[in-house]
This record gives sequence, C-alpha cells and structure tokens, in this order.
Amino acid sequence: MSTIETDLFLPNPPETVWFALTDSDLLAKWLMPNDFEPVVGHRFTFTTEPVPAQNFDGVISCEVLSMDPPRALSISWRGGTLDSTVTWHLEREGTGTRLFLTHDGFDDSDEGQLLTKRILGGGWSGKMASRLELTLATLESG
Repeated sequence: MSTIETDLFLPNPPETVWFALTDSDLLAKWLMPNDFEPVVGHRFTFTTEPVPAQNFDGVISCEVLSMDPPRALSISWRGGTLDSTVTWHLEREGTGTRLFLTHDGFDDSDEGQLLTKRILGGGWSGKMASRLELTLATLESG
C-alpha cells in the first residue's frame, strides 16, 4: 500500500480552514458536491464525473472516521476499486495554517489504482489546493 502526502500553507487561521473542510457548501465549492456532516460515523458521498474505463461511477462513498476540531479530520474514501483513507491535519503556523493531507491505501500492484493515485496526487496538490485557497480568500473578503 502507498500514500499521497501533501502540505500547503494557508494564510488563514486553523478555525477558518477547518470551516472550509467541514461545511458541506464550502466543501462543494473546492472539492465536490456532497452530503457531508461533521459527525463521526456519518456516511456521505462526493459526486463527480464517472470514468467507466476505471470502473468508477462518479460516486465516492465516505464515512467520517475521526475529528479533532480544528486540528484533524479523517474520512474513508471508496470509489471504483479504491478503498482508502483521507486525513487532513491542521497546524497553526504564525497567523496562518499548515494543512497536511495524507491519502493512503493505494495498491501499487493494481495499475488502475496507480493511475488513480497519480491523478489524485496532482489534484490534491494542484487544482484542489488552488480551489481551497480561492474559497478561503472569498470567506476572508466577506
């Protein structure tokens, strides 16, 4: 099994970043449409474009595994052949936040999961990070 690990500095305090991670409407703005609730044990889904060639129907089934507001959030992440875990860890850094993401559970012997890992790795550190920064900037500006 292997892991994606990223970290991102955000100029916002941990409480604001936590809000963007745990508010369903904000989560939809930077990640995907969802029915998330910040309650351990809550089962929810993210929805996105299907990828039939990867046996992915566009639905990511998740469950809130643990929460330590405003420091850590862990969810299960199941879609296609992938059964994994995503954990966000927030650390105050000056007046901002260092956001660490760990997405683990990729089977490196499965070519489809290797492709998914490459796609998600680029997304977590690129597109999703940029969209989270934009969402947080919108919150801070009013």
